[in-house]
Amino acid sequence: MEYFLAGSFIALFVFIAIDRPILLIKFKDGEIIKTRGKIPHGLLHDCAEIAKRNPITGTVKVYRNRFKPVKLVISKSIDNKAQQRIRNVFPYKSFK
Repeated sequence: MEYFLAGSFIALFVFIAIDRPILLIKFKDGEIIKTRGKIPHGLLHDCAEIAKRNPITGTVKVYRNRFKPVKLVISKSIDNKAQQRIRNVFPYKSFK
């Protein structure tokens, strides 16, 4: 019984603790270094252009949410002007 409880707690902790975005874009010094998930081609192109104009370092993550279709999370290391540009080009309607 103790092994079952210990295994359950470990499984629950792993399920809650692991970060599972449906889309991930990592920037480093104005270049896209890592992508994960099914990224619309237009978004990838626009993000690469934004990163070239303003050399940014950080991440953009998209989470599926129960209450909203998607939740866009942009790291704090990206300046506010670039964050707003990424929000403007993000295709919210394609993630419904």
